[in-house]
Amino acid sequence: QVQLVESGGGLVQTGDSLRLSCAASGRSLSIGGMGWFRQVPGKEREFVAAISRSGGNMGYADSVKGRFTVSRDNVKNTVYLEMNILKPEDTAVYYCAVRRNFAGVPQTRDAYDYWGQGTQVTVSS
Repeated sequence: QVQLVESGGGLVQTGDSLRLSCAASGRSLSIGGMGWFRQVPGKEREFVAAISRSGGNMGYADSVKGRFTVSRDNVKNTVYLEMNILKPEDTAVYYCAVRRNFAGVPQTRDAYDYWGQGTQVTVSS
């Protein structure tokens, strides 16, 4: 079993930056690829970014390419999401996710095995 704890959310203004962190604890061999999703009320949870176990493969949603950067520290079992040039449409609850598979950067929710509780990001206009 893997537990995930997100942090770093908050209220910012348009154009600001924010860095989210997600610390994973539990069985290390179960911590493979890591990803970020987000959800607003009334909508489905959507893919934001993902990174493989090695960190050599990353994927992004088109809406965040060039603005967001995903990275990880395998010593700390932590994944980060650096968010720049934030827009009001980035407002959502951001969820960290982990998959047991080490390879690939899937963009579907069912590819991930463990989920965090979420952290709120609000971007004011």
